[in-house]
Amino acid sequence: MKSAHIQHLYWRAGFGITPNEMASLKKKSTNKVVKALFKNSKNYTPLEVDLSELAIIRDKNYKQIKKEKGPDFQRNLVKLSRKKGVELNAAWIDRLGSNNEILREKMTLFWANVFVCKDNNTFDIQHYNNVLRKNALGNFGDFTKAISHEASMIRYLNNKQNRKGKPNENFARELMELFTLGAGNYTENDIKESARAFTGWNTDKKGNFIFQKKFHDFGNKTFFGKTGNFDGNDIIDIILEQKQCARFISEKIYKYFVNPVVNEAHLEELTTIFYKDYNIENLMQYIFTADWFYDEENIGVKIKSPIELLVGINKVVPVRFEKVKHQIYFQKMMGQILLNPVNVAGWKGGKSWIDSNTLMFRLKVPSVILNNAVINLEEKGDIEADFKEFYAKKKNRKGYFKTSVSWNEFEKNYQKLTAEELKESLIIGPFNPQTAAFINNLKVTSNRDFCVQLMSIPEYQLC
Repeated sequence: MKSAHIQHLYWRAGFGITPNEMASLKKKSTNKVVKALFKNSKNYTPLEVDLSELAIIRDKNYKQIKKEKGPDFQRNLVKLSRKKGVELNAAWIDRLGSNNEILREKMTLFWANVFVCKDNNTFDIQHYNNVLRKNALGNFGDFTKAISHEASMIRYLNNKQNRKGKPNENFARELMELFTLGAGNYTENDIKESARAFTGWNTDKKGNFIFQKKFHDFGNKTFFGKTGNFDGNDIIDIILEQKQCARFISEKIYKYFVNPVVNEAHLEELTTIFYKDYNIENLMQYIFTADWFYDEENIGVKIKSPIELLVGINKVVPVRFEKVKHQIYFQKMMGQILLNPVNVAGWKGGKSWIDSNTLMFRLKVPSVILNNAVINLEEKGDIEADFKEFYAKKKNRKGYFKTSVSWNEFEKNYQKLTAEELKESLIIGPFNPQTAAFINNLKVTSNRDFCVQLMSIPEYQLC
């Protein structure tokens, strides 16, 4: 397999590849390399942080305890819950950068921006995140049903308020518009009728799904031309019967894993394959072994998301922030905070990641985190109160981000490379003439310095 093709595969299926890892794959066929990726991701390892200190929230007498303990008790629990949310964010970042199940983790990140959800309940959002991880390479129909039973989703899209006689249409609408079919591929009546099917779907205090019969509408519903006493699972089954569902998901996958510009002929191939059985793993194997996946037009054309950028840097030079809040600051400034999507439609991705401000910030990121450089601290957008207060003290001042950088690990992988080899290892796509001239005129004194310089050019923003 060609080096450029291995790099391309590992940026799409993961977050890059080191020269040492690549050396072990060069003599293998594409099928064998892809097969190993899937084999390594067969296992499902839940992501968990210690939430024992918050267990009282799930106590059946919690309301009474809260009343007896007073307002300070509640405020401290809220603060602790935020802290645990930050820990979960950091744990996910660590998992993305270090886990052997790289394809499953990349798929989990992808699905988090399809089945978009946000929740302040750390127990439930952690469980939700693991449902994404568990089903990431499974059957899409089973996946969708599992998501519809999740406490965080039921809360986020107001299905707790969805009851017979007064249905809440929020979940039913987003299920079709954002999760399965896309806008314009259903009617307003389909929304109204399907919302009735999801009435009575709720969860208990521990996040377990419950079906509340007294709130469910057992009457006949007409949905996509079919009439019956449908419940939510029936609605999802009918949605899956629509080939548009396979096309909608295949297009999302194509834009994320292949190219933001869709090749309609290739999309039709994927749609046909996916529609047969909605097997996500089969679809991904087909993509990664297709000849056209490795065409030049698909290599180095995707703008790295903020998370891909941060995890990719860490793949080359392992780095640890002394304060996890600093890591979230970088996510915030670049517009993608894990577990904190902008809205139910998720992050737009592609060119939306880059504007004049974010590009300049992104170009500074490598020197800041690898060389403990200085950067202006600016408030941007909303975030949890304690984090906001932390940075408000430093507003309009320059500050340091202290990191622990493993240059020894970098040297194991990159020290023996020539400057040209290091450039080929870090930059996938072509250079524009100005950048090429700049790089060619650089006096390379060490691979460490050259690495930071390469990561600080616009071409490193692409994969």
